Amino acid sequence: MHRKVVIIGSGPAGLTAALYAARANLEPLIVRGLQPGGLITTTNEVENYPGFIESIGGYDLANTMEQQAIKFGAETLDAIITHADLSERPFTLTTDGGATVLADTVIIATGASPRKLNVPGEDALANRGVSYCATCDGFFFRGKRGVVVGGGDSALEEGLFLTRFVTELVIVHRRDSLRASAIMQERALTNPKIRFEWDSVVEEIVGEEKVTGIRVRNLKTDATKLIETDGVFPFIGHVPNSQLFAGQLATDESGYLITDHRRRTGVPGVFAAGDVVDHIYRQAVTAAGEGCQAAMEATWFLAEQEFLAKQAESVAA
Repeated sequence: MHRKVVIIGSGPAGLTAALYAARANLEPLIVRGLQPGGLITTTNEVENYPGFIESIGGYDLANTMEQQAIKFGAETLDAIITHADLSERPFTLTTDGGATVLADTVIIATGASPRKLNVPGEDALANRGVSYCATCDGFFFRGKRGVVVGGGDSALEEGLFLTRFVTELVIVHRRDSLRASAIMQERALTNPKIRFEWDSVVEEIVGEEKVTGIRVRNLKTDATKLIETDGVFPFIGHVPNSQLFAGQLATDESGYLITDHRRRTGVPGVFAAGDVVDHIYRQAVTAAGEGCQAAMEATWFLAEQEFLAKQAESVAA
Protein backbone atom coordinates (compact mmCIF):
# COMPACT_ATOMS: atom_id res chain seq x y z
CA MET A 1 0.00 0.00 0.00
CA HIS A 2 1.59 3.26 -1.17
CA ARG A 3 0.01 6.66 -0.58
CA LYS A 4 1.08 10.22 -1.21
CA VAL A 5 -0.30 11.31 2.17
CA VAL A 6 -0.82 9.13 5.23
CA ILE A 7 -2.44 10.68 8.28
CA ILE A 8 -1.88 8.95 11.60
CA GLY A 9 -4.77 9.76 13.88
CA SER A 10 -8.43 10.56 13.32
CA GLY A 11 -9.31 13.40 15.68
CA PRO A 12 -10.16 16.92 14.50
CA ALA A 13 -6.57 17.58 13.40
CA GLY A 14 -6.25 14.39 11.39
CA LEU A 15 -9.71 14.59 9.85
CA THR A 16 -9.28 18.22 8.79
CA ALA A 17 -5.91 17.35 7.29
CA ALA A 18 -7.62 14.53 5.41
CA LEU A 19 -10.29 16.88 4.10
CA TYR A 20 -7.76 19.35 2.72
CA ALA A 21 -5.51 16.66 1.27
CA ALA A 22 -8.51 14.96 -0.33
CA ARG A 23 -9.67 18.20 -1.90
CA ALA A 24 -6.16 18.50 -3.38
CA ASN A 25 -6.77 15.13 -5.10
CA LEU A 26 -4.10 13.41 -3.02
CA GLU A 27 -6.38 10.55 -1.88
CA PRO A 28 -5.03 10.54 1.68
CA LEU A 29 -5.17 7.51 3.91
CA ILE A 30 -6.35 8.02 7.49
CA VAL A 31 -5.05 5.43 9.93
CA ARG A 32 -7.76 5.75 12.55
CA GLY A 33 -5.81 4.44 15.51
CA LEU A 34 -6.84 3.14 18.92
CA GLN A 35 -9.58 5.75 19.43
CA PRO A 36 -11.29 6.59 16.12
CA GLY A 37 -12.43 10.18 16.20
CA GLY A 38 -9.92 11.12 18.87
CA LEU A 39 -10.39 12.33 22.41
CA ILE A 40 -13.34 14.53 21.45
CA THR A 41 -15.52 11.43 21.08
CA THR A 42 -15.47 11.12 24.88
CA THR A 43 -17.32 14.44 25.20
CA ASN A 44 -21.07 14.02 25.35
CA GLU A 45 -21.91 17.47 23.95
CA VAL A 46 -19.73 19.97 22.10
CA GLU A 47 -21.08 23.51 22.23
CA ASN A 48 -18.00 25.53 21.26
CA TYR A 49 -17.21 24.24 17.78
CA PRO A 50 -18.04 26.93 15.19
CA GLY A 51 -20.99 26.29 12.93
CA PHE A 52 -23.26 24.41 15.32
CA ILE A 53 -25.94 26.54 16.97
CA GLU A 54 -27.20 23.51 18.83
CA SER A 55 -24.68 21.33 20.63
CA ILE A 56 -23.38 18.25 18.86
CA GLY A 57 -22.07 15.06 20.40
CA GLY A 58 -18.32 14.59 20.19
CA TYR A 59 -18.76 11.28 18.38
CA ASP A 60 -21.20 12.85 15.92
CA LEU A 61 -18.85 15.74 15.23
CA ALA A 62 -15.91 13.43 14.52
CA ASN A 63 -18.07 11.16 12.37
CA THR A 64 -19.36 14.11 10.34
CA MET A 65 -15.81 15.35 9.78
CA GLU A 66 -14.71 11.89 8.69
CA GLN A 67 -17.61 11.49 6.26
CA GLN A 68 -16.85 14.90 4.78
CA ALA A 69 -13.24 13.88 4.15
CA ILE A 70 -14.33 10.56 2.63
CA LYS A 71 -16.73 12.41 0.33
CA PHE A 72 -13.76 14.11 -1.31
CA GLY A 73 -11.66 10.96 -1.66
CA ALA A 74 -10.02 10.20 1.67
CA GLU A 75 -9.75 6.56 2.72
CA THR A 76 -9.71 5.10 6.23
CA LEU A 77 -7.83 2.19 7.70
CA ASP A 78 -8.87 0.70 11.03
CA ALA A 79 -5.43 -0.04 12.37
CA ILE A 80 -2.76 1.15 14.76
CA ILE A 81 0.68 2.11 13.55
CA THR A 82 3.13 0.14 15.68
CA HIS A 83 6.36 1.07 13.90
CA ALA A 84 7.42 4.04 11.80
CA ASP A 85 10.63 4.28 9.81
CA LEU A 86 11.17 7.93 8.89
CA SER A 87 14.79 7.52 7.80
CA GLU A 88 14.04 7.73 4.08
CA ARG A 89 11.22 8.48 1.66
CA PRO A 90 8.89 6.87 1.05
CA PHE A 91 8.42 6.42 4.76
CA THR A 92 7.57 2.94 5.99
CA LEU A 93 4.71 2.46 8.44
CA THR A 94 3.80 -0.90 9.95
CA THR A 95 0.35 -1.64 11.37
CA ASP A 96 -0.64 -3.87 14.26
CA GLY A 97 -1.92 -6.35 11.69
CA GLY A 98 1.49 -6.60 10.07
CA ALA A 99 0.62 -4.59 6.97
CA THR A 100 3.15 -2.18 5.48
CA VAL A 101 2.12 1.27 4.32
CA LEU A 102 4.49 3.42 2.28
CA ALA A 103 3.97 7.16 2.52
CA ASP A 104 5.47 10.02 0.51
CA THR A 105 4.39 12.36 3.31
CA VAL A 106 3.13 11.73 6.82
CA ILE A 107 0.91 13.92 8.95
CA ILE A 108 1.08 12.97 12.62
CA ALA A 109 -2.14 13.74 14.48
CA THR A 110 -1.95 11.18 17.26
CA GLY A 111 -3.13 13.58 19.97
CA ALA A 112 -2.52 13.39 23.69
CA SER A 113 -4.12 11.43 26.49
CA PRO A 114 -5.13 12.93 29.84
CA ARG A 115 -2.94 11.74 32.65
CA LYS A 116 -5.26 9.68 34.79
CA LEU A 117 -5.49 9.35 38.54
CA ASN A 118 -5.58 5.56 38.17
CA VAL A 119 -7.93 5.10 41.11
CA PRO A 120 -11.03 2.91 41.52
CA GLY A 121 -14.13 4.40 39.90
CA GLU A 122 -12.29 6.64 37.45
CA ASP A 123 -12.84 4.59 34.31
CA ALA A 124 -16.27 3.30 35.33
CA LEU A 125 -17.61 6.83 35.85
CA ALA A 126 -15.98 8.48 32.85
CA ASN A 127 -18.50 10.86 31.22
CA ARG A 128 -20.77 10.28 34.19
CA GLY A 129 -19.20 12.89 36.39
CA VAL A 130 -15.53 12.30 35.57
CA SER A 131 -14.30 14.75 32.94
CA TYR A 132 -10.92 15.89 31.71
CA CYS A 133 -12.15 19.10 30.07
CA ALA A 134 -13.88 21.80 32.10
CA THR A 135 -14.11 24.04 29.03
CA CYS A 136 -16.04 21.28 27.26
CA ASP A 137 -18.23 20.05 30.08
CA GLY A 138 -18.42 22.79 32.70
CA PHE A 139 -21.86 23.97 31.62
CA PHE A 140 -23.38 20.60 32.53
CA PHE A 141 -22.43 21.16 36.17
CA ARG A 142 -24.44 24.32 36.58
CA GLY A 143 -25.76 24.46 40.13
CA LYS A 144 -23.78 21.38 41.16
CA ARG A 145 -20.62 20.69 43.14
CA GLY A 146 -17.23 20.04 41.58
CA VAL A 147 -13.75 18.80 42.44
CA VAL A 148 -10.55 19.64 40.60
CA VAL A 149 -7.43 17.56 41.19
CA GLY A 150 -4.12 19.32 40.65
CA GLY A 151 -2.20 22.43 41.58
CA GLY A 152 -0.69 23.80 38.39
CA ASP A 153 -1.84 26.51 36.02
CA SER A 154 -4.12 24.16 34.08
CA ALA A 155 -5.86 22.97 37.24
CA LEU A 156 -6.47 26.49 38.48
CA GLU A 157 -7.50 27.84 35.09
CA GLU A 158 -10.00 25.04 34.62
CA GLY A 159 -11.13 25.37 38.23
CA LEU A 160 -11.76 29.09 37.88
CA PHE A 161 -13.71 28.40 34.71
CA LEU A 162 -15.86 25.88 36.60
CA THR A 163 -16.75 28.47 39.24
CA ARG A 164 -18.93 30.11 36.60
CA PHE A 165 -21.25 27.13 36.95
CA VAL A 166 -20.78 25.17 40.18
CA THR A 167 -22.03 26.19 43.59
CA GLU A 168 -18.78 25.12 45.24
CA LEU A 169 -15.43 23.82 44.08
CA VAL A 170 -12.89 21.80 46.01
CA ILE A 171 -9.31 21.71 44.72
CA VAL A 172 -7.41 18.65 45.89
CA HIS A 173 -3.64 19.10 45.84
CA ARG A 174 -0.97 16.73 47.06
CA ARG A 175 1.19 19.53 48.44
CA ASP A 176 0.65 22.39 50.88
CA SER A 177 1.37 25.04 48.25
CA LEU A 178 0.41 25.51 44.62
CA ARG A 179 2.70 25.18 41.62
CA ALA A 180 0.72 27.63 39.50
CA SER A 181 1.80 31.14 38.59
CA ALA A 182 1.37 33.85 41.20
CA ILE A 183 -1.54 35.54 39.44
CA MET A 184 -3.41 32.24 39.07
CA GLN A 185 -2.82 31.43 42.72
CA GLU A 186 -4.17 34.81 43.80
CA ARG A 187 -7.31 34.40 41.74
CA ALA A 188 -7.99 30.92 43.09
CA LEU A 189 -7.15 31.66 46.71
CA THR A 190 -9.42 34.69 46.77
CA ASN A 191 -12.35 33.07 44.95
CA PRO A 192 -15.19 32.57 47.45
CA LYS A 193 -16.43 29.43 45.71
CA ILE A 194 -13.11 27.60 46.03
CA ARG A 195 -11.73 25.73 49.01
CA PHE A 196 -8.64 23.55 49.15
CA GLU A 197 -7.80 20.10 50.42
CA TRP A 198 -4.07 20.40 50.97
CA ASP A 199 -1.57 17.54 51.23
CA SER A 200 -4.19 15.17 49.89
CA VAL A 201 -4.63 12.61 47.15
CA VAL A 202 -7.74 11.00 45.67
CA GLU A 203 -7.94 7.32 46.57
CA GLU A 204 -11.32 6.52 45.04
CA ILE A 205 -14.10 8.07 42.99
CA VAL A 206 -17.44 7.02 44.45
CA GLY A 207 -20.75 6.47 42.69
CA GLU A 208 -22.98 3.94 40.98
CA GLU A 209 -24.66 5.48 37.92
CA LYS A 210 -22.89 8.81 38.40
CA VAL A 211 -20.28 10.45 40.62
CA THR A 212 -21.45 11.15 44.15
CA GLY A 213 -18.15 11.77 45.90
CA ILE A 214 -14.45 11.13 46.26
CA ARG A 215 -12.43 9.52 49.00
CA VAL A 216 -9.24 11.43 49.80
CA ARG A 217 -6.27 10.65 52.01
CA ASN A 218 -4.15 13.25 53.78
CA LEU A 219 -0.50 12.47 53.10
CA LYS A 220 0.66 13.94 56.41
CA THR A 221 -1.89 12.43 58.79
CA ASP A 222 -2.91 9.39 56.71
CA ALA A 223 -6.52 10.21 57.59
CA THR A 224 -9.19 9.56 54.95
CA LYS A 225 -12.53 11.22 54.38
CA LEU A 226 -15.36 11.34 51.89
CA ILE A 227 -16.07 14.56 49.99
CA GLU A 228 -19.47 14.72 48.34
CA THR A 229 -19.40 16.04 44.78
CA ASP A 230 -21.15 15.73 41.42
CA GLY A 231 -18.08 16.02 39.23
CA VAL A 232 -14.37 15.22 39.28
CA PHE A 233 -11.94 17.00 36.96
CA PRO A 234 -8.39 15.61 37.07
CA PHE A 235 -5.86 18.11 35.72
CA ILE A 236 -2.54 16.51 36.46
CA GLY A 237 -1.23 16.84 32.94
CA HIS A 238 -1.47 15.21 29.52
CA VAL A 239 0.70 12.58 27.90
CA PRO A 240 1.37 13.26 24.19
CA ASN A 241 1.02 10.18 22.02
CA SER A 242 4.45 10.62 20.47
CA GLN A 243 6.22 7.50 21.71
CA LEU A 244 6.03 5.94 18.25
CA PHE A 245 8.50 8.52 16.94
CA ALA A 246 11.02 8.46 19.80
CA GLY A 247 14.55 8.90 18.52
CA GLN A 248 13.38 10.05 15.10
CA LEU A 249 11.60 13.35 15.76
CA ALA A 250 12.48 16.10 18.22
CA THR A 251 10.25 16.59 21.25
CA ASP A 252 10.21 18.99 24.14
CA GLU A 253 10.87 17.89 27.71
CA SER A 254 7.26 16.70 28.07
CA GLY A 255 7.28 14.60 24.90
CA TYR A 256 5.33 16.96 22.63
CA LEU A 257 6.53 16.94 19.03
CA ILE A 258 8.37 20.07 17.97
CA THR A 259 7.36 21.74 14.72
CA ASP A 260 8.03 25.10 13.16
CA HIS A 261 5.22 27.59 12.57
CA ARG A 262 4.36 25.74 9.35
CA ARG A 263 3.73 22.39 11.11
CA ARG A 264 6.97 20.91 9.74
CA THR A 265 8.97 18.53 11.89
CA GLY A 266 12.73 18.12 11.55
CA VAL A 267 12.22 15.42 8.90
CA PRO A 268 11.24 16.81 5.47
CA GLY A 269 7.87 15.43 4.46
CA VAL A 270 6.72 14.75 8.01
CA PHE A 271 4.26 17.17 9.58
CA ALA A 272 2.44 17.22 12.91
CA ALA A 273 -0.71 18.87 14.17
CA GLY A 274 -3.12 18.90 17.07
CA ASP A 275 -2.62 17.83 20.66
CA VAL A 276 0.55 15.86 19.96
CA VAL A 277 2.08 19.29 19.36
CA ASP A 278 -0.15 21.67 21.30
CA HIS A 279 -0.03 21.55 25.11
CA ILE A 280 -1.59 24.99 25.60
CA TYR A 281 -5.01 25.21 23.94
CA ARG A 282 -6.03 21.58 23.34
CA GLN A 283 -9.29 22.53 21.61
CA ALA A 284 -10.97 20.86 18.66
CA VAL A 285 -11.05 24.09 16.68
CA THR A 286 -7.34 24.82 17.12
CA ALA A 287 -6.48 21.22 16.26
CA ALA A 288 -8.58 21.49 13.10
CA GLY A 289 -6.74 24.65 12.10
CA GLU A 290 -3.38 22.98 12.55
CA GLY A 291 -4.58 19.99 10.54
CA CYS A 292 -5.46 22.33 7.71
CA GLN A 293 -1.98 23.86 7.84
CA ALA A 294 -0.27 20.47 7.86
CA ALA A 295 -2.23 19.27 4.83
CA MET A 296 -1.50 22.41 2.85
CA GLU A 297 2.19 22.08 3.68
CA ALA A 298 2.16 18.43 2.60
CA THR A 299 0.49 19.44 -0.68
CA TRP A 300 3.14 22.07 -1.35
CA PHE A 301 5.93 19.69 -0.38
CA LEU A 302 4.72 17.04 -2.83
CA ALA A 303 4.38 19.62 -5.60
CA GLU A 304 7.94 20.79 -4.98
CA GLN A 305 9.26 17.22 -5.03
CA GLU A 306 7.48 16.55 -8.29
CA PHE A 307 8.94 19.71 -9.83
CA LEU A 308 12.45 18.79 -8.68
CA ALA A 309 12.08 15.27 -10.07
CA LYS A 310 11.00 16.59 -13.48
CA GLN A 311 13.82 19.10 -13.45
CA ALA A 312 16.32 16.32 -12.72
CA GLU A 313 14.92 14.22 -15.57
CA SER A 314 15.21 17.17 -17.92
CA VAL A 315 18.85 17.72 -17.00
CA ALA A 316 19.61 14.02 -17.36
CA ALA A 317 18.03 13.95 -20.80
